[in-house]
Amino acid sequence: MRTSTRIAGVLAGLSLALGGASLAAPAVHAAPAVHADVSACINQVERELHGGEAPASVRASCSIALSGDQDACVSGLTGGAGVTKGTAETACKLGAE
Repeated sequence: MRTSTRIAGVLAGLSLALGGASLAAPAVHAAPAVHADVSACINQVERELHGGEAPASVRASCSIALSGDQDACVSGLTGGAGVTKGTAETACKLGAE
């Protein structure tokens, strides 16, 4: 086998292997990112509560932020959970990222 043919085969195999890894990589990282966004929203509210655990209404409102409905998220946090408007807006923005 000629050297040029051997090199071409190695490069083709390497590009296929790297291409497959790059296609699989986004799928592996997609699921944790969603959870991290809700957690960031909840953590922002818990900072205002000075370490207290966020009630279920906060978790529900932060989950709404994932859909992009910032107004509903802010309303849920300020109305149901008694969070200040500034903290609610920040938390909902974090939840949507």
